[in-house]
Amino acid sequence: MNRSRLTAAFLFIGGLLILTLGISLTIQSGLGASPFDATLVGLSGSIGLTVGSWEILIAILLLVLNTWLSGKRPEILGLATAFVTGLGIDVWLYWLNDWIEPGLPAGRLVCFTSGLIVTGLGTALYLQAKFAPSPLDRLTLLLQKLTGRSIFFTRTLLYLLFLLAAFISNGPIGIGTLLTVCLGGFILNFFMPLTEKALNRISLEQPL
Repeated sequence: MNRSRLTAAFLFIGGLLILTLGISLTIQSGLGASPFDATLVGLSGSIGLTVGSWEILIAILLLVLNTWLSGKRPEILGLATAFVTGLGIDVWLYWLNDWIEPGLPAGRLVCFTSGLIVTGLGTALYLQAKFAPSPLDRLTLLLQKLTGRSIFFTRTLLYLLFLLAAFISNGPIGIGTLLTVCLGGFILNFFMPLTEKALNRISLEQPL
């Protein structure tokens, strides 16, 4: 494996592990998770299976939808992203359950805020790998292309749909859900140029 592929693999796996730590912290805070993650938790609590298992199952459904909308072959690599994400969420939730159990409002807020920031950093790193977007991210791009609207519009539309799904499945909807919708894009936008600049600096410092 050459250096560029090794770097991409490191960013992909490392970024997703950081991303899933952030997701798990927001869930553990008890203040509410993103609409998508709240749906996963709601389905896990009402039907069964782990949160990570529902991440993978919904990813498969979205992959089928994306294939139908695009008229192209299934983007199987996107399932690798969902698999690593689902596994990461389950492992982090298992570990954090014994270590982090905030009770006071201040502790919950610190836990949630930390999770939101870590999620943005992990997402930025994983996207820098340019390996394979998750089926949800691919659906966002497909809807943007089909509707001619902005990514902000299509992402918000999907968030609203998953918010309804989270409500129906009795997922953890709270102030954290609103904060994720409002601040998630801003935090990602903050970390993307920083991670890109850092990675470019590292690549320049490495010997040929």
